Amino acid sequence: MTAGCSVKQFAIKEIATSLAEGSGSAFAQESDIVLAGEAIPFSLKLVESLLAAQPGNADLLLAASSGFTQYAAGWVEQPADFIEDEDFFAAQVQYERAARFYLRGYNYGLRGLEIRHPGFTAAFQTDPLAAVAQLRREDAPLAYWTAAGLGSAISLSRTNPERLAQLPAVEALGERSLALEPVWNLGAVHELLIILKAAGTGDPEAIRAEVMGHYEEAVRLAAGASASIHVTLAETVSIQDQNRPQFELLLAEALAIDPDRFPDNRLAILIAQQRAEWLRERVDDLFLE
Repeated sequence: MTAGCSVKQFAIKEIATSLAEGSGSAFAQESDIVLAGEAIPFSLKLVESLLAAQPGNADLLLAASSGFTQYAAGWVEQPADFIEDEDFFAAQVQYERAARFYLRGYNYGLRGLEIRHPGFTAAFQTDPLAAVAQLRREDAPLAYWTAAGLGSAISLSRTNPERLAQLPAVEALGERSLALEPVWNLGAVHELLIILKAAGTGDPEAIRAEVMGHYEEAVRLAAGASASIHVTLAETVSIQDQNRPQFELLLAEALAIDPDRFPDNRLAILIAQQRAEWLRERVDDLFLE
């Protein structure tokens, strides 16, 4: 019986490592968005089942944090955006569901950081900057997904003052992730910081310079393999500045990427291009003449 338990725990650990790696997985390489969306919930529940057996497995917690956050973004929030104009109330139901998934991803990420650094959760709630200072390079993916989950939940809860008050914590995690692993995941941290910095207050010119710096670095790191970075800048900066030429150019760049050239990021490219097509159809509503 003891040997059997050891084998089981070893198997769970190996599965957890595989799930946490993400890049190059069957999901990342999938070419059918609908098929991936139908399969992902099973994978997420598998991760949660494994976590029931190994609640302190940081790799499983990373897989859960990234999985729920990505599923909420690509298959819950984005479809809600697509239907909001035609069915406002149905979209709101979807947004609430997406927020719950984002918070689940955030909580799993926070648990992972707590496992690696006991006392992190309490410290993070009182002094985020001091708490994230203890994170190491290997914590960068967990820190990123924790920030992405919480930040995305906040974006869907703009009327919730308690949640809005957590924005500095999101930025602290993002900045620490960048300091620890600036080149991780095709410049994903730079893309997160574009959203956070563009929403900040202060000197508009300084903010724009910082945002564009993150954009240019993300483009360099992605080396053509990311469509979402162009869509992100178009939505966060071009619309705010009412810069239609820039907006259309960025969407064109996103749509010009051939997903098959980058199979390890194929699904992410397709989801971003789906959003780019939707935005291009709405251009006359987004920009005043």
